[in-house]
Amino acid sequence: MKNKRPENDTPGSSRALTGDVISLAWPTMLEQFMQTAVQYIDTFMVGSLGTLATAAVGCTTTVNWLLGSAISALAVGWLAYISQALGADDRKRAKKAAAQSVFITLIVGSVFTLLTLSLSGFIPVWMQADDNIKETASRYFFILYTPMLLRTAQIIFGTVLRAAGDTKTPMRVSVLVNIVNVSLNYLLIYPSREISVFSVKLTIPGAGMGVEGAAAASAAAFALGGILTVAAFLRHPVISPRGESLRPDPAVLRICLRIALPNMAQRFMTSLGYVVFASCINALGQTATAAHTVANTVESAFYVPGYGMQTAAATLTGNAIGAKDKNRIGALSKTLVLLEIGMMTVSGALLFAFAPSLVKLFSKDSEVIALGSTVLRMVALSEPFYGVSIVTEGMLQGAGKTSAPFVFNILCMWGIRIGGTLICTRVLGLGLEAAWACMIANNLALLACFRIYYRHSGIAQKQNKNK
Repeated sequence: MKNKRPENDTPGSSRALTGDVISLAWPTMLEQFMQTAVQYIDTFMVGSLGTLATAAVGCTTTVNWLLGSAISALAVGWLAYISQALGADDRKRAKKAAAQSVFITLIVGSVFTLLTLSLSGFIPVWMQADDNIKETASRYFFILYTPMLLRTAQIIFGTVLRAAGDTKTPMRVSVLVNIVNVSLNYLLIYPSREISVFSVKLTIPGAGMGVEGAAAASAAAFALGGILTVAAFLRHPVISPRGESLRPDPAVLRICLRIALPNMAQRFMTSLGYVVFASCINALGQTATAAHTVANTVESAFYVPGYGMQTAAATLTGNAIGAKDKNRIGALSKTLVLLEIGMMTVSGALLFAFAPSLVKLFSKDSEVIALGSTVLRMVALSEPFYGVSIVTEGMLQGAGKTSAPFVFNILCMWGIRIGGTLICTRVLGLGLEAAWACMIANNLALLACFRIYYRHSGIAQKQNKNK
């Protein structure tokens, strides 16, 4: 039947390829949606403690992104290697690479643990946080990163599982972790209190730890996620590292790191740019910081389709390259872009329509609500364009092409977003709206760079030659 031949350019093949994309993407989308939902709940719970508490948590948010994205970027090297190996039906090579991910997890997790805990007292200072929130922000950060090794394991091993086509296990782990996080938030943030259920009064125990309670709840959830992901990784029938040597294998590490390091450097430098960007906003005052924090939290739910599709794009592109399937690569690009535009257009429209209502979930401050709503409606118009750049970058990652995206991201981040924001806020005296306009300009520039490079990258042409 035609619909069983995804390599043929027929309506059936288009439907089959769309099915492949969605089957890989939806668990990742649900996983990220759950993570975003918990971020919403965290922000709402902390926000109930007041604007100062929201600012104390928000002032280190971009540092959290920096660390998490750097580890995720490192894992991309293994995603590309393993997906290509499995596309070529070379399970032995994929299993050997999976074992090397254990070695790299131990090294990276240990180093990041030492860095985060030793620098926790300095980070709020570097982020130009107000003096009255520095101590609370420092304690929050220290507690949050205590289980850094297990958090690293969840990120890297979760990516390895996705490279093998298993996106459901990381999703299930994430759902459970998020439920635990919210439950512990409820118990640790607030003091003991009495509630009424159908006229029956119940006493709910609580630790009354405030911001530190939110950090402890997240840390415990991260630790659980790491343990569960390690267990699933060890049990996997194809890529379990059991029986493989965990000693460094230069041949495997060289290939994985050649892909991973430019991507890791890109994520680190762009995330560092987010840190500088946030510090510029923090310097605008508590209202701007709170509005920026809330708007980031709200927006994060609306680009979930983009990053869910990015994982599918990377895995399927790696499989197609490993199988040397020239027809599938071209069809995959068209399918991914069309799906992404459709989903992100709907996402952007919803964000524009409901921005004020969503901001009100996290803040009662009228100035924060007005400012947060304005910047959200600005960015909502650019969501479809941002989505296409995300999915294109995913295809390049699956192909192992990470050097050019590194250059594009650095130039756009530091030249447009950071440079533009510094000029707008420090020289021209403009506010948060101008900073977000620079962010949108950065995203549009990236879209242009990624699409032009993909068309001239030679991915499809190389597959023609290999056939």
